[in-house]
Amino acid sequence: MERRELLKMIALLTGGAVVGGNALLTGCNNKKNVQKTGTAFSNDDLAFLDEIAETILPATKTPGAKAAKVGSFMTVIVNDCYEEEDQQAFHEGIDKLNEACEKMHRDEFMKATLQQRHQLLVALDKEAKEYQEKKGDHEKKEREKNKDFKGLPNHYFTMMKQLTLWGYFTSEIGRREALRYNPVPGRYEGCVPYHKGDRAWAY
Repeated sequence: MERRELLKMIALLTGGAVVGGNALLTGCNNKKNVQKTGTAFSNDDLAFLDEIAETILPATKTPGAKAAKVGSFMTVIVNDCYEEEDQQAFHEGIDKLNEACEKMHRDEFMKATLQQRHQLLVALDKEAKEYQEKKGDHEKKEREKNKDFKGLPNHYFTMMKQLTLWGYFTSEIGRREALRYNPVPGRYEGCVPYHKGDRAWAY
């Protein structure tokens, strides 16, 4: 799967442009423009992010997001590629997601059942898409008034979901086991038969 195609897929699934996506296209980070929030990820945060990712992309016939170490991937992209506002929103989102779980299920996310986790993330996904739509309209109006308006931070769950998809489908596990992987490609085939349920090719 080509980088641009992956970005389009993630944007379509999450309802917004991929945060930090320039790093995927250019193959480098954005350290010159990124400022650190001063908040580091703890081991508990890493385990928490792994479980969120695993809920989004659970293990089935192929390994899930946790096996691909997507939580570690998230921390690298947030630290090296996100703008300060999005870094802060992402860190705050860990607590917000846990609070949302306690409100919905009267239990912490890490203690919730798989069904409860799934139910929560479905609700947050809907909330995030609605937020991103309103965010775009609001930013457009604000920029008409003030050209220097930098914009609003993205919804934390949008970022978590994007990073899960990005991290998984660019990992060795994602490319070799979730996608169809050909380590020694042959000639270019512009048109190949497709059958419903076929996995996408990893390029």
